[in-house]
Amino acid sequence: MARKKSHIETPRRMPSAQAERTTAAQRRAEKQAEKQRRRLVAPRRGWGGRFGGRVAVEDAGTVYTGPSVQAGGVYPFLLGAGLPPRGVPVGRDVLTGELVCIDPSGWTGKLTTNPGVWVMSQPGAGKSALVKRICLVYSAYGHMMCVPGDVKGEYSQLVRDLGGSVVSIGAGGGRINPLDSGPLKGRLDTLSVKQRDELLDVLTGRRLETLGALLSTKNGLGRAPGEIERSALNTAVQLASDANPGTDPIIPDVIAVLRQAPEALRSKLAADGDTYNDLTRSVIAGLDNLVSGPLKGLFDGPTTTPLNLDAPAVSVDISPLRARGNDVISAGMIATWAYAYSSIDSARSIGMMDRKLVLPMDEMWRALRSGPGLVDAMDAISRLNRTTDDVTIYVTHSVLDLEALPTEEDRAKARGLMDRCDTWVIGASSDEELGRVTGKRALTEQERMMITSWSSATSTGLDTSDQVHPGRGKYLIKIGTRAGIAAATELTPTEERLYRTDKNQAVEHTTTEGGDRR
Repeated sequence: MARKKSHIETPRRMPSAQAERTTAAQRRAEKQAEKQRRRLVAPRRGWGGRFGGRVAVEDAGTVYTGPSVQAGGVYPFLLGAGLPPRGVPVGRDVLTGELVCIDPSGWTGKLTTNPGVWVMSQPGAGKSALVKRICLVYSAYGHMMCVPGDVKGEYSQLVRDLGGSVVSIGAGGGRINPLDSGPLKGRLDTLSVKQRDELLDVLTGRRLETLGALLSTKNGLGRAPGEIERSALNTAVQLASDANPGTDPIIPDVIAVLRQAPEALRSKLAADGDTYNDLTRSVIAGLDNLVSGPLKGLFDGPTTTPLNLDAPAVSVDISPLRARGNDVISAGMIATWAYAYSSIDSARSIGMMDRKLVLPMDEMWRALRSGPGLVDAMDAISRLNRTTDDVTIYVTHSVLDLEALPTEEDRAKARGLMDRCDTWVIGASSDEELGRVTGKRALTEQERMMITSWSSATSTGLDTSDQVHPGRGKYLIKIGTRAGIAAATELTPTEERLYRTDKNQAVEHTTTEGGDRR
């Protein structure tokens, strides 16, 4: 017989009176918390009772789909996606308060196809302040700030504070040689024969283009040189360079060669005697104009102070030329732009420099009105900036500035500058101006209304000395076809000191000859 297992039950411990009281207190607290929650949060079907909103059947809701244009009418509070928080901090989003940054260099290949930036607004709205902030921050990232022709001298203090080099033209006899070889001077002998010959061919071509651009100004020929004149210039520049090996020729050297009429030059033109004189008379007179009259002392000798490409920033200050008139400024801009960018390009070609550039093209309206020479230079730079990742910033007042050029070919080149800028920064502008912009960048009705509100007048009083532009520091950033991001900028005390361009205003408020307040 199998034994039965005996089971001995152990009596359970009864809870003490203290434990029962604790449990009851916890239950009361939980009920109180549940009541409090129900007073704050409605149940799924709503609160019941008097004045309640309880429903017997829960509505599943209706889903609507449609394009953004139609959905924007039903729910007009749509915002574009924010920009990545990297690059240059512009300010706070005027709608969300989110930090807005601009990074043309970092966006290339991701959000944009090129690092070009088009900045446009009315005078006094803060264009230059934004551009200077971009230059300042990018300098901290390792870019070299390069101002090839500072018409108002407003970048000089910023460049000096960055430890950079400022070259002044026209003040105290400061000269620039349009035929200067820049960093190639004295280094050609260290290169191989093939590399040296290739660089010399490129250098000769740049010298010819610079002379042609200078001659097209009113102080030169007033027109672009013809085919025969360009051939004569090309040969004369080469002969002047060969006559003094190791040094750069100057414009008087080229004039001397043309007047001497050596055999190599006469055979190149297939002309002699009076025929040769007829072919070269105009170009000699144009070169004479570049080294005499209003331009005397600017281009008639070696470069006084070369660019220091080892500096963190460089600037060519041509503000002393403003006293000589707009035509002289135009010639100075062409010469300094060609010299600065040619020097940088030459340094890159021989491995002396591998840094990226940030190029502020301020006073663009002057550049466009100076003639096709500067437009060709800007066109060449903008076509290469995707390869070199140079951030080029074009600053202007109006799209109509592009129509200042004399020929349709030149105007087409200028319009191409806009088309190659994927990033647009639009400040205070009139509704009429925004209508012209819409042909290049699609603006919604809300974006146009916002930008127009920034340009409205704040006062009708006669004394405007203490008036601040209502759109000062407000910008709409448009990237391709994305919705624009509106940001408001506030300058730090250091920026107010560095960006000061008028003794009475803390932010870029300079008056130019035409009453243009920047």
